[in-house]
Amino acid sequence: MPRFFCMMLLLSLLAVSGAEAHSVEYQVENRGISARFFFLPNEPASYSSYEIFAPGVEIPCQKGRTDRNGVASFLPDRPGKWTIKLTAESEHGGHAAKVEIDVKEGLLMESFSKPLVATYTKLFIGAGLLLSMFGIWALWSSRRGKPKPEQDA
Repeated sequence: MPRFFCMMLLLSLLAVSGAEAHSVEYQVENRGISARFFFLPNEPASYSSYEIFAPGVEIPCQKGRTDRNGVASFLPDRPGKWTIKLTAESEHGGHAAKVEIDVKEGLLMESFSKPLVATYTKLFIGAGLLLSMFGIWALWSSRRGKPKPEQDA
């Protein structure tokens, strides 16, 4: 009986050690950088292809597709200017975006670039409204100043 017990213990230890060799281990860390791409706030660029370039490198260090929410994430391994290039398809055709992200010494995001329109959206909307109102006023005042054509009787 003791031999049987020792043999079963030995076999169970071998089975456990073999199982560990074929398992997948993981670690969850609270770090990294994520960028969300979208056409409209409620219309994400889902499953769009992207490439991520490390500072000073012309070959992408990561390629992939955004998730269903339009998010691409990466973990920088050095400070500098990282670039994400995205190609997205929508009902209106193909679109592209390029985001430059400054990563500081602690491998955290310091800042990122925005296109001119995204940075000054309110200014563009305001200028467009003012120009529209001026155009309507100019059209109305030019019609009001003209004499009416005489009709032959």
